[in-house]
Amino acid sequence: MSDLPGPPGPSEKSRGVALALAAILGPFGAHRFYVGRPRSGALMLATIGGLGIWYLYDVIVVAAGEFEDAGGRRLTRWDPAEAPSSDALIQEVDALRAEVAELAERLDFAERLLARPESRDPSSVSTRRS
Repeated sequence: MSDLPGPPGPSEKSRGVALALAAILGPFGAHRFYVGRPRSGALMLATIGGLGIWYLYDVIVVAAGEFEDAGGRRLTRWDPAEAPSSDALIQEVDALRAEVAELAERLDFAERLLARPESRDPSSVSTRRS
C-alpha cells in the first residue's frame, strides 16, 4: 500500500467570490489575496495583472474551476462556505438603524441651534462714539 496522500478536497473558499474579485479587481490581484496567495497577489498588483495577460488568464481559470488556493485545493464551490445567519444580519441592521436614528437626532439638534437667531441684550451692546 502507498502512504501517499490522496488528492486534496475542494477549497472552503468560494469560486463565485473569487470570480467576482478576479473580474472586478483582477489586475490588482484581489482574488489571489482572497485565496491565501499573497506573494503572487503582490506580484500581480505590482505588474497590474501582468499587463492584462495574467489577469485574463486568471479570470478564465477561475471560471473554469481550475484555480487553486494556497493549500493546493481547487475552488469548486460557487457559494461561500459559511453564510451569515439571518438572525445576525437582522440584529446588525437593527443596530445600524438605531445609530442612524441617533445621528439624525443630533443633526436635527445642530440645525436648530444654528438656525436660532442670536438674542442680543441691549445693555451688552457697546456703542461707538464718533
